[in-house]
Amino acid sequence: MKMLSLLHLLLHLLLVTQCLADAEPWEESARLDTGGLSRASFPKGFIFGTAASAYQVEGMASKEGRGPSIWDIFVKKPGTIANNGTAEVSVDEYHRYKEDVDIMAKMNFDAYRFSISWSRIFPNGVGKVNWKGVAYYNRLINYLLERGITPYANLYHYDLPEALEKKYQGLLSQNVVKDFADFADFCFKTYGDRVKNWMTFNEPRVVAALGYDNGFFAPGRCSKAFGNCTEGNSATEPYIVAHHLILAHAAAVQRYREKYQTKQKGRIGILLDFVWYEPLTRSKADQLAAQRARDFHVGWFLHPIVYGEYPKTMQNIVGARLPKFTKQEVKMVKGSIDFVGINQYTSYYMYDPNRPKQEVTGYQMDWNVGFACKFLFIVQLLTNLFTEFPLAIKSLTLINFADERNGVPVGPRAYSYWLYMVPWGMYKAVTYVKEKYQNPTVILSENGMDDPGNITLRAGLQDTTRVNFYKSYLTELKKAIDDGANVIGYFAWSLLDNFEWRSGYTSRFGLVYVDYRTLKRYPKMSAYWFKELLGRKKN
Repeated sequence: MKMLSLLHLLLHLLLVTQCLADAEPWEESARLDTGGLSRASFPKGFIFGTAASAYQVEGMASKEGRGPSIWDIFVKKPGTIANNGTAEVSVDEYHRYKEDVDIMAKMNFDAYRFSISWSRIFPNGVGKVNWKGVAYYNRLINYLLERGITPYANLYHYDLPEALEKKYQGLLSQNVVKDFADFADFCFKTYGDRVKNWMTFNEPRVVAALGYDNGFFAPGRCSKAFGNCTEGNSATEPYIVAHHLILAHAAAVQRYREKYQTKQKGRIGILLDFVWYEPLTRSKADQLAAQRARDFHVGWFLHPIVYGEYPKTMQNIVGARLPKFTKQEVKMVKGSIDFVGINQYTSYYMYDPNRPKQEVTGYQMDWNVGFACKFLFIVQLLTNLFTEFPLAIKSLTLINFADERNGVPVGPRAYSYWLYMVPWGMYKAVTYVKEKYQNPTVILSENGMDDPGNITLRAGLQDTTRVNFYKSYLTELKKAIDDGANVIGYFAWSLLDNFEWRSGYTSRFGLVYVDYRTLKRYPKMSAYWFKELLGRKKN
């Protein structure tokens, strides 16, 4: 009798396991609530897609001829990445791209925003071409088109070839401007007959700030007061790097417009992250603090591209440390977008700290603002993410903090320490770009939230919080569009759970759950929610 009961139990477990393995529990069940949203809610021709980056999903980091990037070196520093994770394998999209594209097609998405690994094409950054890498992107692009998915190709997502870092200190040298333009030129020539949507850089502000102000991202440079770095200057290097990124972007756009755009009939832009900064109070001081934050964040890059100069706020505060554009460079930079991508996730309250001038300065300190957030979360962040906690506490004393507005958080927190879910921030960020920067053509190029990496398959698939996140943020995006914002597309971040930079595999942003042991993909409820929202794609 006991043996029979045991057999019944084992059979039951096998059935449950099989159900989970083939889990698509929402596809045939009751329709998912889209909150009244559908394709018809958005302008005709509006694009819905998913996004990813080469380093986070491809794997094959040191194989098939790919040269190392600065991140391949950075991840090898002990204690840098959570659980010492690496991107050597990641989720192996290099081999599984057809499966991933099939999932996109099944969920009715229109487009895929991927990045091209510079060092997979040019292992040394310049010179010899790795034709195996070239062939991989040809296969990916061709299969996307075969399945009716439009390719959106981004040329740089944090992954500078390490060879250029060694050769001339990478982004700190103006040599990178021509080398990036040459890399872009090769991609336009090679893939531009099929790729009609190009992006130069993803989040150049993050590259400059996290790479050179606090050393939190590769190449890990900063002043001693701001992070665990062995070299760097937080007062000057972020601005030098940003300047070169803007010039490299503009040089690549110039190449595209002069040599390829007329024949290939594509468009080109840049992707900028934009946290919405809300004044903590209605005081003039807090309003000015929030505006400083916006200028030092999105304005740092968008202002030169639209108006030909850095924001006056930055010019006044940073002074001689802020590089200047020559008249010829202004001509190249100004107007160098056909569209701008906005990556929008979260919002913070900002206030004027009313503090004396600091002896030690850096990019973040130049803002002269206070972040209104829980001290507990800051301590947790510093404890988890910095190798030398006492050094982090030292830098903490340079920044003012306060409680949330009237003790109420700006929004509930996702898993990541920095990600508060604030739908109204989407409306305000998009509307700000419309009003401040002449209503450019905008693609909402990233938006999403994460769960902890150790969440179980069963719990991970039932991602109701993510569904509600997308529903609320898209509702606010639609509101901004209805009020005149020229937004033509939206990309969810991300298709798959994957390597999440410093967080390694402890953070899951995907619409698709990935079992990191087997690399098997399981679409979550949120993926089917998008399928319901998008309906059958129109030809």
